[in-house]
Amino acid sequence: MPETEVDANGASPERAVPLPEFIALMALMMSLVALSIDAMLPALPDIGADLDALAENETQLVLSALFGGLAIGQLFYGPLSDSIGRRPAVYIGAAIFAAGSLCAIFAQDFTMILIGRALQGLGAAGNRIIIVALIRDCYEGRAMARIMSFILSLFILIPIIAPALGQVILWVSDWRMIFIALLAISIASIVWFALRQPETLPPENRRPLSVPVVFDAFTEAATNRVTFGYTMATGMIFGCFQGYLVSSQQIFQEIYLAGDWFAVYFAIPAVAFGIAGFFNARLVMRYGMRRMIRVALAAVIATSAVFGTFGFFAAGVPPLTALLVYLSGVFFCMGLLFGNLNAVAMEPMGHIAGSASAFIGFVSTLVSIVFGLLIGQSFNGTVLPMVTGFGVLCAVAFGIGLWADRDNPPGPVTP
Repeated sequence: MPETEVDANGASPERAVPLPEFIALMALMMSLVALSIDAMLPALPDIGADLDALAENETQLVLSALFGGLAIGQLFYGPLSDSIGRRPAVYIGAAIFAAGSLCAIFAQDFTMILIGRALQGLGAAGNRIIIVALIRDCYEGRAMARIMSFILSLFILIPIIAPALGQVILWVSDWRMIFIALLAISIASIVWFALRQPETLPPENRRPLSVPVVFDAFTEAATNRVTFGYTMATGMIFGCFQGYLVSSQQIFQEIYLAGDWFAVYFAIPAVAFGIAGFFNARLVMRYGMRRMIRVALAAVIATSAVFGTFGFFAAGVPPLTALLVYLSGVFFCMGLLFGNLNAVAMEPMGHIAGSASAFIGFVSTLVSIVFGLLIGQSFNGTVLPMVTGFGVLCAVAFGIGLWADRDNPPGPVTP
């Protein structure tokens, strides 16, 4: 299958939607996963109490179940979208997400809500995988990284407003209304997509949906040093990020007694993430994706080592202000990482963008679930497991990146 034709800026002529609208729509579609995670955070104690969770850390499974569905779903949507097109595959994911939302809304026990969350993840995986492939249909290389950074700059509004949205809903209703709101947002986004976003994969570029074809595509992605290496690095980064997400409610509300201020404290580091995405959209065109990744990882490793030492001598409970400063610095670096990591992993895979996106998403999410659960279940009333997770996993990701780039140096800086 031929590569997509691009102009001097790395953009495909197939994108018919105006760029600002394209970025806003893609950000909204991709944000469904983040919204499904972050809006739940203030409600976890209520869900656990209403549905008889057996242990305090068990409420973290409300998030982990979604990640599990997300990991499994990503295996299928990429090959499916390569075969039937991006738009029909998105509609299938939206239908599954709606089914999971309804299951959670009417859940009467903890098992039922976990099933609903797994279905939500299974459905939301469609957006996560297909939107990346759709963007790759339209952009490549540094141009793709730039667009992903713009999208992440809008995407970060979700961690800022979602916990507050969840908290406001809890003030006037119960946690089930949060799932109703998620269902409504999903429906609104899919209507916008259906009305405005054209198909980006022409029929002549589609691949047959068969086990040998999918296996060959996954094998190609798995045996490409750059794609596999940066997929594993993405899993490490998302793993420490997920560890923070699943334990953030306990950290802020149990250690620091945040109460209704939880949404505010959670939003402060997210602002730094959004600012980083804005800067990365400009810096990546000059310095390149690999150089930005290495600088950001080195900064997280160094910062975590210093703050971890400080936290150790503070009996694992440093002042809240110091924690927020540390998290803001780490999240700024994360904002430099996410778009660049995905763009580098996808760079050699333009001819099988959907299947490659599925491989990258599945493997990186599976890796992240393992390490995210390990960090979350290690919560011991201190911030040390979370800080250690950031430092150690970023160090591993740095080493993997060096291995993956053994034959691909960062390259010269663009004047």
